[in-house]
Amino acid sequence: MYYFQDIEFLYILAAVPLMLLLFILLIRWKKRAVKKIGDPRLVKELIKGYSPSLFTFKFFLVLTAFIACVLAVASFVSPQGSQKVKRTGIDLMIGLDVSNSMLADDIKPNRLERAKQIVSKVIDRLSDDRIGIVIFAGKAYLQMPMTTDHSAAKMYLSSASPDDVPTQGTVISQALKMCYSAFNTREKKYRAILLITDGEDHDEEAIKTTKELARNGVMVNTIGIGSPQGAPIRDKETNEYKRDENGATVITRLNEEELKSIAENGNGLYQLYTSADDVADRLANQLAGIGKTSLVDSSTAVYENYFWYFLLAALTLLVAEMLVPERKKIKTSRRYKLVTTSVMLLLFSNYSFGQNVKPEIISGNEAYKNKKYNEAGASYQKALSKAPENAIASYNLGNTNYRKDKPEDAANLYDNTIKNAPDNITREKAYYNKGVAYQKQNKLPECITAYKKALKIFPNDEEARQNLERALMQQKQKNQDDKKDQKNQNKDQNKKQEPKPQPSKISKQDAEEKLKTLLAHEKDLQEKLKKVRTAAPDKPKQDW
Repeated sequence: MYYFQDIEFLYILAAVPLMLLLFILLIRWKKRAVKKIGDPRLVKELIKGYSPSLFTFKFFLVLTAFIACVLAVASFVSPQGSQKVKRTGIDLMIGLDVSNSMLADDIKPNRLERAKQIVSKVIDRLSDDRIGIVIFAGKAYLQMPMTTDHSAAKMYLSSASPDDVPTQGTVISQALKMCYSAFNTREKKYRAILLITDGEDHDEEAIKTTKELARNGVMVNTIGIGSPQGAPIRDKETNEYKRDENGATVITRLNEEELKSIAENGNGLYQLYTSADDVADRLANQLAGIGKTSLVDSSTAVYENYFWYFLLAALTLLVAEMLVPERKKIKTSRRYKLVTTSVMLLLFSNYSFGQNVKPEIISGNEAYKNKKYNEAGASYQKALSKAPENAIASYNLGNTNYRKDKPEDAANLYDNTIKNAPDNITREKAYYNKGVAYQKQNKLPECITAYKKALKIFPNDEEARQNLERALMQQKQKNQDDKKDQKNQNKDQNKKQEPKPQPSKISKQDAEEKLKTLLAHEKDLQEKLKKVRTAAPDKPKQDW
């Protein structure tokens, strides 16, 4: 029967539908972006090498690899039966005091934390031994039964606290009895108990119980945690020191005499805590001297694990995804752009050019790298004076002039590079940088032409495509602004045009004669108006 041991990891597969959704949204976004770019013919030319089917295939390779990784983590297994695990060692029960007195901080950070540290060191030194843990305060509880799983022992140990035992006190005898009951009663030899406490015992049965354990072949070792001078106990809830019924501060002290007596009657070793490593080493030596026996754990299940098949499949899929191209035809070329010219110049320093100008170009590259453009320009100019047709020297000098804010000179030098370029790689870079130089001068038609020629050589140049689209948009906006300015200018001219008086075509004498005639007519008109006023009534007639 086959199944997944860690089925909870399969919930990670819920991310697969989300990944598919994101992929679909990405495809739609790409289609919308293509429509928004501009001229369809130009866009088609730019993306003619792109293969949507290969892009989709690469995505599904990655998705399948992700699923395989999840299945590997879920641990696909098949049971192969069980077996007995044999070890050679001793059985050790650890009695850990978790009473409130162990929270005293006369040993920093407190007694309980240092006790846990000692137990952890002891576990590390007992690789083949079975270990169990009993915690006690006013009562004793079996925290972990005997086991060879030391990692589980450390996990139980880290969680031990005074909250695990509701009854306070220090009943050592009950802890010793609980430890003894955890042993296999059929085996009477090679057993040991490690008691870690501050010894504040309120149980008079401890010595009696220890003697009985010794008669049954159990060694009892003790470790004292604390100081004889004692320390107050801080209450975790109030953050104040505990007080007795009379209001006095409670002082908890290490009871070394009792712990020594327990170790002596138990044929064991008493140690006062000084250093966790020292205490653990002495205890390991003490336990090594009592002999060892063959220990047989309970049956352990055996599984055939198939996780590595899934990991191998995932690795194969990821390698395949890297090898599958996204485009129909890949043209390998290096893209050296003006914005990264310093790196490009270092690469060019190994380019094969004439030995007579190589030192000058290398010197110019070093100066350019350190942003000493005047020195770089002088070196490149010297190289060109020796070899005017050297494309690398003219290209690098063009880049230098661009950095010196001389884009017009840079464009001319790129023309020289294009003319003498030994290959299409250099020629395409020169066209690209020429477009950048023209764009800085706001010579948009020349800039557009340069970018188009660069794309004609290498259609997959993403930077050239983006710069071309930007230049086309600027040109379109400029044309619109020019038309608007022309229209406004025509309106202003129409407003300024006003009618002008026409000059007179009659002579001065004719004008005087016409004026006299008009005055005579005016005089006759005044006489007639006077007669009309005399004949008119003073008041209008009534109409009612």
